[in-house]
Amino acid sequence: MARKLLFKIGSRLILHPWFRLTRGMSLGVRGLVRDENGRILLIRHSYAPGWLLPGGGVERGETAEAAMIRELREEAGVVAIGRPQLFGLYCNDAQFRGDHVALYTVNAFSLEPFASTAEVLEARFFQLSELPDTTSGGTRRRIAEVTGGTAPAPHW
Repeated sequence: MARKLLFKIGSRLILHPWFRLTRGMSLGVRGLVRDENGRILLIRHSYAPGWLLPGGGVERGETAEAAMIRELREEAGVVAIGRPQLFGLYCNDAQFRGDHVALYTVNAFSLEPFASTAEVLEARFFQLSELPDTTSGGTRRRIAEVTGGTAPAPHW
């Protein structure tokens, strides 16, 4: 487990820049998870500023949906019940050339105990009206789209 985590962190620092230069496109997933009270799950990484929707990269041979299910469990102890629902597919060129992000919504889930890791420092549910000031702009826009019922924008 620790070896897998070290590889994951190392790959973000070393391999991700290389992949960005050598691949035409990359695909990631993010999940908008809402509990029975309408609160939204956000995570805080050790290597990126602010609060974000949980998610990560889609591995070779893995479906986006399977990546979403895996990332939710790894990052926040969220076990999806049923299939996550695809909400939108976004171009994320502003941050990483050739990057795309699939946003899924999850409303039915169970929770495993959360323990912070070297990658994820916190995972918490927040009321829509009480999102942390450091919630990223992309995260705020996706939350507004899902909760406001507007169509997804083309860019993250």
